[in-house]
Amino acid sequence: MRRRTTGRPVAPVERWRWRGPVNANRCGARHSVDRNSVLRNHPAHRRPRALPLRVGYAGGMTHESGRSEGEDSQEAGPGSSPGEGHDSGPGERPGSSPGGGHDSSPSGGKDHGRPRPEGHRPPAAPGRAAEHGVVGLLLAAGGGRRLGGRPKALLPHRGRPLVEHAVAVLRAGGCSRVHVVLGAEAAAVRARADLSGCVVVDNPEWTEGMGSSLRAGLESLAGTGAEAALVSLVDQPGIGPEAVARLLASYGPGRPGGSHGALAAAAYDGERGHPVLFGADHWAGIAASATGDRGARAYLKAHADAIALVECGDVARPYDIDTEADLIHLQ
Repeated sequence: MRRRTTGRPVAPVERWRWRGPVNANRCGARHSVDRNSVLRNHPAHRRPRALPLRVGYAGGMTHESGRSEGEDSQEAGPGSSPGEGHDSGPGERPGSSPGGGHDSSPSGGKDHGRPRPEGHRPPAAPGRAAEHGVVGLLLAAGGGRRLGGRPKALLPHRGRPLVEHAVAVLRAGGCSRVHVVLGAEAAAVRARADLSGCVVVDNPEWTEGMGSSLRAGLESLAGTGAEAALVSLVDQPGIGPEAVARLLASYGPGRPGGSHGALAAAAYDGERGHPVLFGADHWAGIAASATGDRGARAYLKAHADAIALVECGDVARPYDIDTEADLIHLQ
């Protein structure tokens, strides 16, 4: 039986699935492909995607993206190392099923097509990200290997899935647009977590490590008009809106490197951590070096002198939720 609606228009849902970067072996080419062409920022140079966006209708715009830094970000296996996310850039730790982009809601996905109440989406802080084109990129694909195989996105925090808390932090800090990369149990995450208004990116290669989620998330930004990505990890609930707002305050057209050349990271007692902000000029280089659970670490190390560190130790605690003992932070 068709469900009645109130007649209020609903937002379109972009369905987006990451197929991974083009490479010579996959295409049968004799010579290697220029890896920097994967994420060309200028529309004139961007390659057409193999799969076009498909637009449907549901309670909000959703996309799927990745995970956090370090071993348990992507939970790829024994090769990952705990706490990797603190010393590297976003995407050092590691999302939707084919044809992803389904609307997720607290009701378990049973409210298809139902309009959201007014004010449903948490308001963004006074316009910084909206003004300057910064998109929040949340990596939430990890499978929680050291947590008994419980996806970190679904860990309970203040009565709701942890991924909802992480999205709310980005929005409250000033990111009016948020892309979320999912991987482990992506369908369950969409069904149980309210990700309305987010672009949900499905990373089918999440088991390869957080690097794959970072690549998927950055590629989902192509063609959106975004000038920079502010990357955060789902398993760091001690980092709140204040840290996000400070990092956004360090970004802008008048800063060194300009809008697209921005490179900044939150710091804790002088040590680089998350969140991290990447101007669009850096996306291709980051994607080319983001393998396994290393995420952006190699790229950030090579460009250490260009990174603006923004001290956030007085407003945030950068601990990770990696083991059973860490769950005390969620109580």
